[in-house]
Amino acid sequence: MSATGTTTSWHERASRLAIDGRAFIGGLRVEARSGARFDCISPVDGRKLAEVARCDAADADAAVVAARAAFEDRRWAGMAPAERKRILIRFADLMLAHRDELALLETLDMGKPIRYSQSVDVQLAQNCIRWYGEAIDKIYDQVAPTGEDSLALVTREPVGVVAAVIPWNYPMLMAAWKIGPALASGNSLILKPSEKAPLSSLRLAELALEAGVPPGVFNVLPGYGNEAGSALGLHMDVDCIAFTGSTRVGKQILQMAGQSNLKRAWTELGGKSANIVCADCPDLDAAVDSAIGSIYFNQGESCNAPSRLFVEASIKDAFLEKAMAQVARYAPGDPLDEETIMGAIVDPVQMKTVLGYIEDGKREGARLLAGGNAARRDSGGLYVEPTLFDGVDPGMRIAREEIFGPVLSVLSFTDLDEAVRQANATPYGLAAAVWTADMSKAIRTARALRAGTVHVNQYDNDDITVPFGGYKQSGNGRDKSLHAFDKYTELKTTWIRI
Repeated sequence: MSATGTTTSWHERASRLAIDGRAFIGGLRVEARSGARFDCISPVDGRKLAEVARCDAADADAAVVAARAAFEDRRWAGMAPAERKRILIRFADLMLAHRDELALLETLDMGKPIRYSQSVDVQLAQNCIRWYGEAIDKIYDQVAPTGEDSLALVTREPVGVVAAVIPWNYPMLMAAWKIGPALASGNSLILKPSEKAPLSSLRLAELALEAGVPPGVFNVLPGYGNEAGSALGLHMDVDCIAFTGSTRVGKQILQMAGQSNLKRAWTELGGKSANIVCADCPDLDAAVDSAIGSIYFNQGESCNAPSRLFVEASIKDAFLEKAMAQVARYAPGDPLDEETIMGAIVDPVQMKTVLGYIEDGKREGARLLAGGNAARRDSGGLYVEPTLFDGVDPGMRIAREEIFGPVLSVLSFTDLDEAVRQANATPYGLAAAVWTADMSKAIRTARALRAGTVHVNQYDNDDITVPFGGYKQSGNGRDKSLHAFDKYTELKTTWIRI
């Protein structure tokens, strides 16, 4: 156990945790205007965590009015860059100060292990806010090359009112990826968290206010996608909408933008990432550890999870022998136990989806090597065993569709070009990987893979300095890095005759 707590103390803290499920609009906690609420149920053990405001179009209107007023009077956009920087860094400091509370909210709300809520989610989220705060006074505009009789300036300006709709799998981190660049750019923000995991977003808004972000600049609108989310997508006074979630809903977001005011619409969507391991892999043990750890991390509920594993035929048996020895380590455990490395599935709908795909895999003839069942049935929570299929054909559903659960499909290959062709034979293009000791082969393969991120001899190692996003139906635009500012700013040319 770490110094921050034990399993017992985490359960005690959970029992004492006071959760406010009201929306956050104009710097105040408020109920939905209709008075409606929905129950927030923990997948850890089925306990009711809170009643959360069920916001709808009326609440979206109120949030947009608050955000627009804050933008137009320039209480944030007009603040000196050094002061906005100071406030965002203070916001990050407060997130660290409330690290245990935020981690506990994240674990109880969506089921991930407390060890990762602390070391990954809170840590990376606060670092994201801090990084964009630091960037505020380090980004310069441009002077265009002109003749001696003119001066042409190219400047960035905040786009205005930004709506950000985020998913449930990394609620705090996905929120930070939007909050950081949107606020650093000087926008006002309305954050719409998933109804499956809204709690950390609501607490972040309070911490931002405490840090000095003015009222109305950062609002949080909990509720259902077809109510609060659609209202933001169709709103005529929202200037930009950034969405992370499923490809199906992402298409709806783009349609809403077109149906309304042609608001800028940015999407980061699904994935079916391919992990290609060649016979000349420089470290087979590392490749196995990475393949198994990356698919079962966060219960497989990651858009970039490498759910298709292509292993060269000559090493497949050796690879699978090592992989099977690793799978047992990921048996689901109590998420509030700091030794647990795989937790609960977010809700009954997602659990039914995952188990349905497992049954499809068996029915279509894939060979089930491990897992395949619900687990920890006496806990009251929602758990699925780490599952591994061999003998998977590229045409099977488990090889074609995003499962968003702890299910790994293994395919073999003898020709790398064919493996790349199969890897690209998907509507998605979020991430991929190749393992080989031949750097020329690695570079050629990386160039051939149609994905926003290609890993070489590792998987999922990156940081805030590089962009994240996908090709094809994995979305448009990029989160993270300085490139994220492109989503939340307008370019203005000012041409001056001298």
